[in-house]
Amino acid sequence: MANQEHLSFLRAGAVKWIEWRRQNPLVQVDLSAANLPGVNLRGANLQGVNLTKVNLAHALLVRTNLNGADFSDADLHQAKLIEANLSQGNFSIANLSGAILTQADLSQGNFIGANFSAANLQGAVITDANLIGTDFSNANLQDTDLGAAKLNRSNLCFANLIAANLISANLTEANLYEAEIMTAYLYQANLYKTNLVKAHLGNSYLFRANLSEANLIQADLSWANLRRANLAGANLSGANLRGANLQGANLNGVNWQNAIMPDGLMYQ
Repeated sequence: MANQEHLSFLRAGAVKWIEWRRQNPLVQVDLSAANLPGVNLRGANLQGVNLTKVNLAHALLVRTNLNGADFSDADLHQAKLIEANLSQGNFSIANLSGAILTQADLSQGNFIGANFSAANLQGAVITDANLIGTDFSNANLQDTDLGAAKLNRSNLCFANLIAANLISANLTEANLYEAEIMTAYLYQANLYKTNLVKAHLGNSYLFRANLSEANLIQADLSWANLRRANLAGANLSGANLRGANLQGANLNGVNWQNAIMPDGLMYQ
């Protein structure tokens, strides 16, 4: 449970909290299970703080330093975390649905099983993060940097990933149903057995990506760069590959039924 002395300083406001933290930099702060909905902690230093199961729904955490903090099982529903530093933090099974995390730093964080549904992460840095089983359904991830992120079995259905950096990201068995992935960078990304049904991948860069056994039924791959990609066993039934570059790609066992091919012919 939260240390009541620490909690009283925090409830006094961001200015008081920042001053107290400056004077007591070595104190191990415990705010676990505290009930702080809507609190204003703009610019506060919560680095390394124990915030497990805390309620910070609708809280103002703009440019807050949360580096290395433990937010496991915390409630951050619709919290404002614009330009906040969440790097190396533990947010496993935390609720960040509807949160605003534009330009935030989430690099190297643990977000296993976290809920980011309908969250706005445009321009965020999420490199090398553990996002296994994370829910990003309907989330805005446009222009985000997800390089080398672990997104295995994550839910990205209807997500906006336009122009996102997914270089070397692991999306094995992830759900990207009807996701917007146009002009995204997926160089050497692992999309093994990924659900990409009706996904929009037009002009995306999939050079050397692993799409083996991926489900690409009715996906839009028009003008995508699939050079040397592994499409072995992929289902491209009804997919649009007009203008796509398949040079050197592994096409063994691909289902081309009703697909629109680069030469404009319809494969039956």
